[in-house]
Amino acid sequence: MIPRHLAPKILAWTTQYPVVTITGPRQSGKTTLCKALFPHKPYVSLEDMATRNQVREDPRGFLARYPEGAILDEIQRAPDLPSYLQGIVDERNVPGMFILTGSQQFELMAGVSQSLAGRTAIARLLPFSYAELYAAGTPPALDAMLYAGFYPRIHDMRLDPSEALAFYVSTYVERDIRQIVNIRDFGKFESFIKLLAGRSGQLLNLNSLGSDCGLSHGTMSSWVSALEQGGLLYIMRPYSGNLGKRLLKTPKLYLLDTGLLCYLLGIYSANQLSTHPLRGHIFESFAVAEFLKIQYNHGFPGTLLFYRDQKGEEVDLVAESASGRLLCEIKSSATWNPEYSKAVDRLAAIMPGPTRKAVILGNTDHPYIHMDLSLVGYPYIDSLVS
Repeated sequence: MIPRHLAPKILAWTTQYPVVTITGPRQSGKTTLCKALFPHKPYVSLEDMATRNQVREDPRGFLARYPEGAILDEIQRAPDLPSYLQGIVDERNVPGMFILTGSQQFELMAGVSQSLAGRTAIARLLPFSYAELYAAGTPPALDAMLYAGFYPRIHDMRLDPSEALAFYVSTYVERDIRQIVNIRDFGKFESFIKLLAGRSGQLLNLNSLGSDCGLSHGTMSSWVSALEQGGLLYIMRPYSGNLGKRLLKTPKLYLLDTGLLCYLLGIYSANQLSTHPLRGHIFESFAVAEFLKIQYNHGFPGTLLFYRDQKGEEVDLVAESASGRLLCEIKSSATWNPEYSKAVDRLAAIMPGPTRKAVILGNTDHPYIHMDLSLVGYPYIDSLVS
């Protein structure tokens, strides 16, 4: 098993909270991680219909089988169970009793927030980060890396990425989204997510999207929300600080796995990606996903912003940390160009407080400082997060 960087944080939380809840998209490795970290805990999958029936008929009797706690996988399949867990953990007051996992964050978090508030830590597990996946071996070239994506099963089983992700969409994605929102026409939904893929790394304009796919604003908004809650995409909000400028209020959209993004864009080989017109947006999506994974693995909430004013001046990433604010540009080019830093230089000049500046490039160079700017090859994005 490839070690997951979130593991130390989960283990620390099990000494502090009676319940640890691990959320994330399907096939991100939640079950594998739980079994590896807690091999002596009973494992119960609530995907099993017979088990769900037992929970529904006698939830107290079901939990009584596990007096020392257990791993309860896909807890959203039994939405009333957290309320019964509350009584047990309050009575026992033992840290690390129950480990809950769930793929559908919207349904899962509703039950957890109502019943286990203050009793559970929340861990967010996305597919492998670059540092996790390639720590022990030689990474492929950039385009091959982006094309394969980061879902564990693809790498564990050496699967063809396009084939595996086609199955992923037709099974996990469609099934899970159907359980969150009512989708009657899956042909329209598939067209919709492909159109979203074409906008990854760009402003999310639902009015423009609606004219392309013939859906109402309300329908699109609910589908986007379901995909976000399922951990498949990230909506990045614009920076809204008081800088004396008129700032854009429209968010940006990012699909969080480049392999899935390539599949939805009809990219079926790394060679095809190398000349694709959206290659820069795909690379930017990779970098944003890496930032989120690193923040989640440190137990941070994963709040990333971007800056754009009404005149079109834009900085790809504004991230807050204990060491101050980071302003970052993301460029798929392997070659540094002084033009890349102009926007971050101008924004840093008017930003209050400590500010770091960086440019992420599509090369494998170790980070180095150029004047007051960090130039960072994509394998070293984690050096920017602290």
